[in-house]
Amino acid sequence: MHEKIIILDFGSQTTQLIGRRVRELNTYCEIVPFNKFPQDATGVKGVILSGSPYSVYDKNAFKADLSEIRKKYPVLGICYGAQFLAYTSGGTVESANSREYGRAKLTYIEGDNLLLKGVVPGAQIWMSHGDSITTLPESFRVIASTDDVKAAAYKVEGEETWGVQFHPEVFHTTDGTKILDNFLSICGCSKDWTPASFIEDTVKELKAQLKDDKVILALSGGVDSSVTAVLLNKAIGKNLTCIFVDHGLLRKNEFENVLRDYEHLGLNVIGVNASEKFYARLAGVTEPEEKRKIIGKGFIDVFDEEAHKLKDIKWLGQGTIYPDVIESLSITGTVIKSHHNVGGLPEKMNLKLVEPLRLLFKDEVRRVGTELGMMPHLIKRHPFPGPGLGIRILGDITAEKVRVLQNADDIYISLMKEWGLYDKVWQAGAILLPIRSVGVMGDERTYENTIALRAVTSTDAMTADWAQLPYEFLAKVSNEIINKVKGVNRVVYDISSKPPATIEWE
Repeated sequence: MHEKIIILDFGSQTTQLIGRRVRELNTYCEIVPFNKFPQDATGVKGVILSGSPYSVYDKNAFKADLSEIRKKYPVLGICYGAQFLAYTSGGTVESANSREYGRAKLTYIEGDNLLLKGVVPGAQIWMSHGDSITTLPESFRVIASTDDVKAAAYKVEGEETWGVQFHPEVFHTTDGTKILDNFLSICGCSKDWTPASFIEDTVKELKAQLKDDKVILALSGGVDSSVTAVLLNKAIGKNLTCIFVDHGLLRKNEFENVLRDYEHLGLNVIGVNASEKFYARLAGVTEPEEKRKIIGKGFIDVFDEEAHKLKDIKWLGQGTIYPDVIESLSITGTVIKSHHNVGGLPEKMNLKLVEPLRLLFKDEVRRVGTELGMMPHLIKRHPFPGPGLGIRILGDITAEKVRVLQNADDIYISLMKEWGLYDKVWQAGAILLPIRSVGVMGDERTYENTIALRAVTSTDAMTADWAQLPYEFLAKVSNEIINKVKGVNRVVYDISSKPPATIEWE
């Protein structure tokens, strides 16, 4: 097994960001709940303690016994992690003044220090906690300060333990990546974890795990399932059968286009057009969660029916990725979100699960796909929800509404590609609103549908900002949709961010 860094998650919003920064430094890491250090510590080279929404002295604060970890591995405490190390070693942590929020500059840095090697006084950092260490334990030595915070960073004498009261993982800390890189060097990491090495290791593991067994995989046309299919195909070839179900809620011409792409990849794919079946089940249903359930159950039924036509299937392949796994196992034990990739199919079908991407973030999945030689338009595709246009048609679903939305969405996405905007946003799509409004076409008054356009920028969909698309572009899209899509006379643009809004409307 490859060497790895363990990140103990104390509930910070930026824990995943720490993980992504470490991975970008070609070092494999795993995020685990604060109290679940792995029993099998093979390959562990060091430990990072994340921030937290709590104060260390709160009665509800997350606490971990670090006695088995300190002195055995290099440890880096970030923000709450740094305060927790100091507090549990006899230091004091108190509520800080407001000047310790946001941007600050390191005014003092101890020379010849391994953690801050290459960082110079004046470097910008980002503070984000309402507390501060006011007295350090005896064996703790200050290695960096700001004007307002004496112990901005410290080192523990006699052990490879460090703490920083700022966030090196965020973009605003200018030398943050350098600090994390220095920590990985302290841990003795070889920094050789790359997409190529991931593919080599994963194909080897899949061959050993699956041997001559047969695997089925549900394809969605999205990045995750496509990369999963190509990886499995590389490992077991003809023993993989992929099933691509058209539930009638895909984008315009997507069924045919995706099947053509998969053929190009040499995959063994069965395409099933089940749109009539889905439209019949969805007739008259308007409640969003109910629609999701009907589409999800319908998908499982069709998939199950096709799977039963195949012989000796032992495994179900799934495109689960790391954020799905992290979200499904929250640190407090409550499930944040039941994800369509984590659960659903296997219980019903009595198949074993194989999830080759379950430890990768979305941007890593894309890099692996590129390394596998997949076409850029398959790799760079925007995320698309499992229920498809079913959750972009507000209210009940009919074949006619699907036609209207497919055509509007096709104009929007095609123009986005034409204007060079598609790769600049994380996700975009059109939504059909259950709102009709008065318009004028020619000399006649109309009373027709409204289309809302959505486009967001994001890195992992946990948070998202609305994309500030050019007015000229939006004007062009609006004109094209209203002129070419029968049944639409008004187009609006959604300027809500996540949170509080979600990316999808349902």
